[in-house]
Amino acid sequence: MASALARRARGSAAVLWGAARGFASVGSDIVSAAPGVSLQKARSWDEGVATKFSTTPLKDIFYGKKVVIFGLPGAYTGVCSQAHVPSYKNNIDKLKAKGIDSVICVAVNDPYVLNGWAEKLQAKDAIEFYGDLDGSFHKSLDLEIDLSAALLGRRSHRWSAFVDNGKIKSINVEEAPSDFKVSSAEVILDQI
Repeated sequence: MASALARRARGSAAVLWGAARGFASVGSDIVSAAPGVSLQKARSWDEGVATKFSTTPLKDIFYGKKVVIFGLPGAYTGVCSQAHVPSYKNNIDKLKAKGIDSVICVAVNDPYVLNGWAEKLQAKDAIEFYGDLDGSFHKSLDLEIDLSAALLGRRSHRWSAFVDNGKIKSINVEEAPSDFKVSSAEVILDQI
Protein backbone atom coordinates (compact mmCIF):
# COMPACT_ATOMS: atom_id res chain seq x y z
CA MET A 1 0.00 0.00 0.00
CA ALA A 2 2.77 2.47 0.88
CA SER A 3 4.42 1.91 -2.51
CA ALA A 4 1.14 2.70 -4.29
CA LEU A 5 0.82 5.88 -2.25
CA ALA A 6 4.38 6.79 -3.09
CA ARG A 7 3.78 6.30 -6.82
CA ARG A 8 0.60 8.41 -6.64
CA ALA A 9 2.39 11.25 -4.92
CA ARG A 10 5.52 10.96 -7.04
CA GLY A 11 7.64 9.98 -4.03
CA SER A 12 6.28 12.53 -1.59
CA ALA A 13 7.54 11.99 1.96
CA ALA A 14 4.36 13.56 3.32
CA VAL A 15 2.16 10.86 1.85
CA LEU A 16 4.46 8.11 3.08
CA TRP A 17 4.38 9.73 6.49
CA GLY A 18 0.57 9.75 6.30
CA ALA A 19 0.47 6.07 5.36
CA ALA A 20 2.77 5.18 8.25
CA ARG A 21 0.46 7.05 10.62
CA GLY A 22 -2.59 5.10 9.45
CA PHE A 23 -4.46 7.81 7.57
CA ALA A 24 -7.20 6.86 5.13
CA SER A 25 -5.46 5.08 2.30
CA VAL A 26 -5.72 4.49 -1.42
CA GLY A 27 -8.47 1.96 -2.11
CA SER A 28 -10.41 2.71 1.09
CA ASP A 29 -14.09 3.59 0.90
CA ILE A 30 -14.29 7.05 2.44
CA VAL A 31 -17.92 6.57 3.50
CA SER A 32 -17.24 3.23 5.22
CA ALA A 33 -14.19 4.73 6.95
CA ALA A 34 -16.44 7.31 8.63
CA PRO A 35 -19.65 5.37 9.42
CA GLY A 36 -22.64 7.45 10.40
CA VAL A 37 -20.81 10.74 9.82
CA SER A 38 -22.54 13.66 8.11
CA LEU A 39 -21.16 17.06 7.17
CA GLN A 40 -22.81 20.46 7.31
CA LYS A 41 -22.98 22.38 4.03
CA ALA A 42 -21.84 26.00 4.37
CA ARG A 43 -24.84 28.33 4.66
CA SER A 44 -26.18 31.43 6.31
CA TRP A 45 -28.01 31.19 9.62
CA ASP A 46 -31.33 31.81 7.88
CA GLU A 47 -30.62 28.97 5.44
CA GLY A 48 -29.80 26.76 8.42
CA VAL A 49 -33.11 27.56 10.03
CA ALA A 50 -35.00 27.04 6.74
CA THR A 51 -33.42 23.58 6.29
CA LYS A 52 -34.00 22.69 9.96
CA PHE A 53 -30.21 22.52 10.41
CA SER A 54 -29.94 19.56 8.05
CA THR A 55 -26.71 17.67 7.52
CA THR A 56 -25.42 15.84 4.45
CA PRO A 57 -24.58 12.12 4.70
CA LEU A 58 -21.22 11.22 3.19
CA LYS A 59 -22.86 8.81 0.73
CA ASP A 60 -24.68 11.79 -0.84
CA ILE A 61 -21.39 13.62 -1.27
CA PHE A 62 -19.25 10.78 -2.65
CA TYR A 63 -21.24 7.92 -4.19
CA GLY A 64 -21.78 8.07 -7.95
CA LYS A 65 -19.40 11.03 -8.31
CA LYS A 66 -15.80 11.97 -8.95
CA VAL A 67 -14.82 14.28 -6.11
CA VAL A 68 -11.71 16.21 -5.16
CA ILE A 69 -11.78 16.98 -1.47
CA PHE A 70 -9.31 18.94 0.58
CA GLY A 71 -9.16 19.50 4.30
CA LEU A 72 -7.47 22.28 6.17
CA PRO A 73 -6.98 23.50 9.75
CA GLY A 74 -9.60 26.23 9.60
CA ALA A 75 -11.38 29.17 8.07
CA TYR A 76 -9.65 32.54 8.10
CA THR A 77 -6.23 31.04 8.87
CA GLY A 78 -3.07 32.00 6.97
CA VAL A 79 -2.08 29.25 4.53
CA CYS A 80 -5.71 28.16 4.19
CA SER A 81 -6.83 31.62 3.03
CA GLN A 82 -3.73 32.70 1.14
CA ALA A 83 -2.83 29.49 -0.72
CA HIS A 84 -4.91 26.35 -0.19
CA VAL A 85 -8.41 27.53 -1.19
CA PRO A 86 -7.07 29.82 -3.96
CA SER A 87 -5.18 26.90 -5.54
CA TYR A 88 -8.50 25.09 -6.05
CA LYS A 89 -10.48 28.18 -7.00
CA ASN A 90 -7.89 29.08 -9.64
CA ASN A 91 -7.84 25.54 -11.08
CA ILE A 92 -11.56 24.76 -11.02
CA ASP A 93 -11.86 24.72 -14.83
CA LYS A 94 -8.95 22.28 -15.16
CA LEU A 95 -10.47 20.00 -12.51
CA LYS A 96 -13.89 20.06 -14.20
CA ALA A 97 -12.23 19.35 -17.56
CA LYS A 98 -10.84 16.13 -16.02
CA GLY A 99 -14.38 15.00 -15.16
CA ILE A 100 -14.52 16.09 -11.54
CA ASP A 101 -18.13 16.55 -10.41
CA SER A 102 -17.41 18.37 -7.12
CA VAL A 103 -14.52 20.14 -5.46
CA ILE A 104 -15.05 20.19 -1.71
CA CYS A 105 -13.30 22.02 1.12
CA VAL A 106 -13.90 20.61 4.61
CA ALA A 107 -12.76 22.05 7.91
CA VAL A 108 -13.49 21.64 11.60
CA ASN A 109 -15.68 24.73 11.71
CA ASP A 110 -19.39 25.42 11.83
CA PRO A 111 -21.19 25.90 8.51
CA TYR A 112 -21.89 29.59 9.18
CA VAL A 113 -18.22 30.51 9.63
CA LEU A 114 -17.36 28.52 6.51
CA ASN A 115 -20.10 30.32 4.59
CA GLY A 116 -18.74 33.75 5.55
CA TRP A 117 -15.20 32.69 4.72
CA ALA A 118 -16.20 31.22 1.34
CA GLU A 119 -17.98 34.46 0.48
CA LYS A 120 -14.97 36.55 1.56
CA LEU A 121 -12.70 34.43 -0.66
CA GLN A 122 -15.25 34.64 -3.51
CA ALA A 123 -14.93 30.87 -3.83
CA LYS A 124 -18.48 29.69 -3.10
CA ASP A 125 -19.43 29.38 -6.79
CA ALA A 126 -16.43 27.13 -7.53
CA ILE A 127 -15.99 25.08 -4.36
CA GLU A 128 -18.47 23.40 -2.02
CA PHE A 129 -17.63 24.10 1.62
CA TYR A 130 -18.61 21.70 4.40
CA GLY A 131 -18.21 21.94 8.14
CA ASP A 132 -17.06 19.03 10.26
CA LEU A 133 -18.50 20.64 13.36
CA ASP A 134 -17.30 18.12 15.93
CA GLY A 135 -14.30 16.80 13.97
CA SER A 136 -15.83 13.32 13.65
CA PHE A 137 -15.07 13.09 9.91
CA HIS A 138 -11.40 13.90 10.35
CA LYS A 139 -11.11 11.75 13.46
CA SER A 140 -12.63 8.75 11.62
CA LEU A 141 -10.06 9.14 8.83
CA ASP A 142 -7.21 9.66 11.34
CA LEU A 143 -6.71 13.15 9.91
CA GLU A 144 -7.27 15.00 13.20
CA ILE A 145 -4.52 17.07 14.79
CA ASP A 146 -4.31 18.97 18.08
CA LEU A 147 -3.52 22.61 17.31
CA SER A 148 -4.16 23.90 20.83
CA ALA A 149 -0.72 25.56 20.81
CA ALA A 150 -2.07 27.85 18.05
CA LEU A 151 -5.35 28.36 20.00
CA LEU A 152 -7.30 26.28 17.48
CA GLY A 153 -7.96 23.09 19.47
CA ARG A 154 -8.63 19.81 17.65
CA ARG A 155 -8.57 20.44 13.91
CA SER A 156 -7.76 18.82 10.57
CA HIS A 157 -4.40 18.09 9.04
CA ARG A 158 -3.88 19.84 5.71
CA TRP A 159 -4.67 17.23 3.04
CA SER A 160 -6.26 16.48 -0.32
CA ALA A 161 -7.75 13.42 -2.00
CA PHE A 162 -9.27 12.27 -5.27
CA VAL A 163 -12.31 10.08 -4.58
CA ASP A 164 -14.15 8.16 -7.31
CA ASN A 165 -17.54 6.69 -6.31
CA GLY A 166 -16.48 6.66 -2.67
CA LYS A 167 -13.09 5.00 -3.25
CA ILE A 168 -9.96 6.96 -2.41
CA LYS A 169 -7.79 6.99 -5.53
CA SER A 170 -5.08 9.27 -4.14
CA ILE A 171 -4.50 11.05 -0.85
CA ASN A 172 -1.89 13.61 0.15
CA VAL A 173 -1.21 14.69 3.73
CA GLU A 174 1.13 17.53 4.65
CA GLU A 175 3.74 16.89 7.33
CA ALA A 176 2.81 20.04 9.24
CA PRO A 177 -0.30 22.27 9.19
CA SER A 178 1.77 25.19 7.88
CA ASP A 179 3.15 23.14 4.96
CA PHE A 180 1.67 23.47 1.50
CA LYS A 181 3.70 21.06 -0.61
CA VAL A 182 1.47 18.08 -1.53
CA SER A 183 -2.15 19.13 -1.00
CA SER A 184 -2.58 21.75 -3.71
CA ALA A 185 -4.85 21.57 -6.75
CA GLU A 186 -1.77 21.38 -8.96
CA VAL A 187 -0.67 18.13 -7.27
CA ILE A 188 -4.10 16.52 -7.36
CA LEU A 189 -4.53 17.44 -11.05
CA ASP A 190 -1.57 15.18 -11.85
CA GLN A 191 -3.19 12.34 -9.86
CA ILE A 192 -6.56 12.27 -11.63
